[in-house]
Amino acid sequence: MANKDGHRRFGNIRKRESGRYQIRYPGPDGRMRTGTETYERKSDAERALSLIEAQIIKGEWTDPERGKIKLKDYAETWIAERPGLRPRTVDLYRWLLKKHIVPYLGNAAVAKISTAMVRQWRADLLGNGVSVSMAAKAYRLLRAVLMTAADDQVIPRNPCRIRGAGDEHAQERPVLTVAQVFELADRVGRRPIGNVRKVKNGAYRLRFQRHGEMRTHPEVFATRGEADRALWKMGMDGRGDCTHDRRFRALVLLATFASLRWGEVSALRRADVDLDARTVRVRVAFVERSSGGLVLGPPKSRAGRRTVGIPQAIVPALREHMETYVKDEPGALMFPGAKGGPLRRSGFNTRTRWVDVVTEMGLSGLHFHDLRHTGNMLAAESGVGLKDLMARMGHDNVRAAMIYQHAVRGADHVITDAIDKHIGGRDDEGDDGTAGVLVPTA
Repeated sequence: MANKDGHRRFGNIRKRESGRYQIRYPGPDGRMRTGTETYERKSDAERALSLIEAQIIKGEWTDPERGKIKLKDYAETWIAERPGLRPRTVDLYRWLLKKHIVPYLGNAAVAKISTAMVRQWRADLLGNGVSVSMAAKAYRLLRAVLMTAADDQVIPRNPCRIRGAGDEHAQERPVLTVAQVFELADRVGRRPIGNVRKVKNGAYRLRFQRHGEMRTHPEVFATRGEADRALWKMGMDGRGDCTHDRRFRALVLLATFASLRWGEVSALRRADVDLDARTVRVRVAFVERSSGGLVLGPPKSRAGRRTVGIPQAIVPALREHMETYVKDEPGALMFPGAKGGPLRRSGFNTRTRWVDVVTEMGLSGLHFHDLRHTGNMLAAESGVGLKDLMARMGHDNVRAAMIYQHAVRGADHVITDAIDKHIGGRDDEGDDGTAGVLVPTA
């Protein structure tokens, strides 16, 4: 529709004292906005008004005032208001924002961030030694934040348009043989008998027990750490006596052969383990925050709440553990910490000397989560379908949401029996070249 009687149908134009032209127009909410730019010619101002009117009609208009918000403020609000984020995810997002995004882009107005700026930001991260994997995590967070900004019409479109920048290739992780799992389970509870004391010259003297008799090591060590490592090595290679705390043996076996995450296995209660039915029920999981606090909540995914079969071969170890270390109450923790509370991963690593144990076994760098990965690989070899495997592992995605174990219990017995065959045949496993083999994680 044409303008009549010298009046514009949409917005208005005024000439400023400088001789340049400025526009004003009503937004979709009816509130008048003043253009952020001025124009040398009136025709340029008219063209700008026509463009804004077309954007409003198409639903593509963005409020320039809202776009002035700094990325730091917008992203912090985005994280705080994002529904359904797990506590550890919140911690990760806040850390990524503080460490890798805010120092580069935090003070930039959201509307001013361009694809070129994002590309330069990513290049700077990689140039400063940030790994490709960490840069991908930061990029995905930035992309998600700005996608919401685009959806909310704060910006016209998401500037994160760099092909492959958010791709993160999973690092290959080791898969243990069944024999290695049992060896690891036996090793984590062994502790050498002895002590380390500081002598007058600032060095350290080591005493150890051998055949029931305490002896003094002939060498004097410069640091306590060196003395501790020497004591540990003597216990592992048989030159010194050891105690054997078997409370973690069942933990390693169950986490591996039932494909449990750390948070899941550490949250198990006596009532969750049914040795007669050979099942373990996963209902909740502990999440350790970056602040050090423990939060008890649902498993990692909706499919994480499940019931998993226990191989018959590890039932005796679980029975011994429950009779020896677990209180009789149904709500008693299966794997309590030193003071009876929840077992923390750091406490477990310290008490078992996890790093030293796996290094001595030739598995340097092995993570506790690799036990679950090993169990997943054994389960996959049973030959059952993908959905049945996902149910046992507690995996969830858009194609397999809300998978509950009771729907595939028969298939899970097939998986459990297949794992039993692996365990039963462990005596036949020797140096067959499979130890420590690397395969992609699921």
